[in-house]
Parts: sequence; structure tokens; C-alpha cells
Amino acid sequence: MNKILIIAFVALTSLFFAFTYHSPEKKINLNNGNDKLTIDQPLTLTKEEIKDGWELLFDGKTTKGWHSYNKKVAGSSWKVDNGTIHLNAAEKDNFQIRDGGDLLTDQEFDNFDLKLEWKIDTCGNSGIIFFIHEDPKYKYCWETGPEMQVLDNKCHPDAKIIKHRAGDLYDLISCSKETVKPALQWNKVEIKSVNGKLDLLLNGVNVVSTQLWDDGWKKMVAGSKFKSMPDFGTYKKGHIAIQDHGNNVWFRNIKIKKL
Repeated sequence: MNKILIIAFVALTSLFFAFTYHSPEKKINLNNGNDKLTIDQPLTLTKEEIKDGWELLFDGKTTKGWHSYNKKVAGSSWKVDNGTIHLNAAEKDNFQIRDGGDLLTDQEFDNFDLKLEWKIDTCGNSGIIFFIHEDPKYKYCWETGPEMQVLDNKCHPDAKIIKHRAGDLYDLISCSKETVKPALQWNKVEIKSVNGKLDLLLNGVNVVSTQLWDDGWKKMVAGSKFKSMPDFGTYKKGHIAIQDHGNNVWFRNIKIKKL
């Protein structure tokens, strides 16, 4: 009888470790609400995407290929964790000097199709800025580059301002339909520009379409907060940035196709 109990105990113990053991090479999936991330797993493209001309702008592990505006490297407040680029806005509350700034691609782009995902903290604000001309004479990215707004529409003050809500072409065109998800949920974005024809898609819906650089564009800029910035929206090639607006924000699956 004792031998039977011992054999049963050994068998159960072996079974327990078989189910709970993870080898060092195995990645552990996280499931937090709408998140399904993998620890320390580099991002990859499918064979079809590679053949179609897509390239990753973020490898999921480092800030390689990015730098803070008018700097040579990425500010230390931009963290890479769980396959995301995360602006750690909390550093300013922990007696640390926050070193962020808008984070730019090292590359410049003219005609492109950009895809990425973002989520914003509760009552947070950020943005995706493009056609940025980097020069020390400009203090901010948005002095030259238009922005697709990233926002918690529920409680950020900008949500009360027309053309400042999530998905808007900031201060220029309101989105045709609000498809943004609540704070701390992932949103899918596509920004496509071909010879000045600009389309912004949020969660699969084309929410803004316009033509850049023509007389209609110039008139629209002249009626906006950018009217005092003579170079705003004039560059036909530039960097792409994710914005430091002082709030926690996460970006992932950032890829681009040159057109």
C-alpha cells in the first residue's frame, strides 16, 4: 500500500512540473484586457508583407531607428516594454528628470502607407505627426508637420474642442466618424499619403481625406492655429513622430510601405 502511495505521489509531482515548467527560451503571453503581448519577442513581418514592400519601423525590443526631436538619440523617458514603445510620463513624479520629447524616425518619407497601433492613458493626449522638417530653428515637430490626434475623448479637455478629438487632423479637419476606443484600449491607425492625397484611417474606417499643399490646403491652414507658422504643412518629405504630450501613451506594430 505504501509503495502505491509513493508511486502515485511521484507521478502527480512529475505531472505538476510538466504543466508549470517553462524553458528559458519560451515566451510568456500576457493577456491584460485587450492586450495580447509577448515578453521580449521581436516583431516580424510576414513573407507576403516583405514581398509587398513593408518594413518595420520598430523592432519591438529597442528604439533603434528613432531619436528625440533635435537630438541624436531617444530620450530616456521613452521605454520599450512588452513589444511597445511607451512614454513613461510618471518619471516626472518620481524625482527624476523626465527626458522625452517627440520621438522621430531617423528616416524621412514622402509617399508612404503607415500602419501602427496606439493606446492612451486615462484623460491622456498624444499624436502622430508626419512630414516633419527637423531643424534647430523649430522648437517643436508641429511647427512643420500635420498631426493625427491621439486622445481620450471621454475626459481630456481637448475633447470639447472641434478638430481636436481622436482621429482628427489636428485643428484642421474633424474626423467624419468617431471610431476611437476608450482609454487603455488599442486603436489601429493607417496614414496614407500619395502625391499629397492624404487619408487617415482609425480602426478600419477612413475618417479624414484631404489634399495637401494646394490652394485649399493653404486656405485651411490660414484659418487654423498654425497660421503664424509659415512652414507648417509645406514640406513634401519628412520624419514621422509619436508625440510626447506629457501623458502615458503606448505604440506598437509600427510599419511602413514606401509608395
